[in-house]
Amino acid sequence: MITRRLDEARDAWKKGDVEAARRAHSASAAEEKHRTGSGKYIKSIVYGGLDGTITTFAAVAGVAGASLSSGIVLIMGLANLLADGLSMSIGDYLSSKSESEYEAAERAREAWEVDNYPEGEKRELVEIYKDRGMSKEDAHAVVEIIAKDKKSWVDTMMIEELGILPSDESPVKNALATFVAFVCFGFLPVAAYVLGIFIPGVAAIGFPLSIGLTALTLFGLGALKTIITGRKWYISGLEMLLVGSVAALAAYVVGLLLGGLA
Repeated sequence: MITRRLDEARDAWKKGDVEAARRAHSASAAEEKHRTGSGKYIKSIVYGGLDGTITTFAAVAGVAGASLSSGIVLIMGLANLLADGLSMSIGDYLSSKSESEYEAAERAREAWEVDNYPEGEKRELVEIYKDRGMSKEDAHAVVEIIAKDKKSWVDTMMIEELGILPSDESPVKNALATFVAFVCFGFLPVAAYVLGIFIPGVAAIGFPLSIGLTALTLFGLGALKTIITGRKWYISGLEMLLVGSVAALAAYVVGLLLGGLA
């Protein structure tokens, strides 16, 4: 049985190494090295961490631009951290739960149709494969093979007819990953001001230190994405840093312009 060692296959593709690609596809099952679940919650971590970092620093930058006290920075930053973190995680939970419920309902319907109207389901698959360029004979042959196993048949209908990929992600775990990432990464922009309470010398450089911590956080989150995107870590990090800097600069300018109202 031909298996794919995904890490090696991806590396071979990037390098254009045909021989390495062959080795990755022809390795024995005992040597298979799938990247199982390594990126399952990366999306929630990056999404939550990015939003936490940017929104918290935006609050810090806005207050700093208005030349308000460090106490107000702490109040605004920490209040934003908790409120927005809960809001985001609840939103992530509800959206993930809705997707899971929709997927389950559609799967139940497809399974019912396979049981009660198999001819119609086969005909739909045949038409799909014919539209993609298969001959009528080949399409019928493929569908008959798929139809021998009900689970494979329903899986195929979900993907080919509805475009729904099976997912085993937990809405609760997604929401938890989002909240933890939001709070942990989002705390860094205000960490300098928290340190300033205990170390007087830090208070004087609170905003520049906050800028540095935020920049490092954004770059790190961008680099983290490469676990699932396969891009060069430094390019992804710089891209995230640039996007976050635009939002932070906008908040600082607004605070600077409206500082006189405070």
